[in-house]
Amino acid sequence: MSKYGAQKTNIDGITFDSKVEGLYYQKCLDDKAKGLIHNFELQPRYELQPAFTKDDKKYRKMEYVADFLIYHLDGSLEVIDIKGFAVDVAIIKRKLFNYKYIDLKLTWLVRNLKYGGWVEYDELKRLRKLNKKVVK
Repeated sequence: MSKYGAQKTNIDGITFDSKVEGLYYQKCLDDKAKGLIHNFELQPRYELQPAFTKDDKKYRKMEYVADFLIYHLDGSLEVIDIKGFAVDVAIIKRKLFNYKYIDLKLTWLVRNLKYGGWVEYDELKRLRKLNKKVVK
């Protein structure tokens, strides 16, 4: 179990950080087999800040390591990150990623059956907020 409560799962000899990531991997395999996507990669890495030294102290590079990179049929690329929830560091790294890789689409996905399965993280937050207003 991870520090956030996610349970690692193994599919096709690949260990995923959560069962939900494993489900998305299976979705990618299915989409590729059906011809809905051209291809996909696991764990693509994007440099947000290079390593540097200041006052004799070395700082490591900062990276955004996503869960998937999708190659769409139209030639476009989409970086996918599967989220249960977003911690502060992830929110900051998303902002840095979007600044540095302005032409590359980054999508945070959540699996939520109440709202139709795979839902964008920000959309799920919006739907939950609306639902709270209706309940009140």
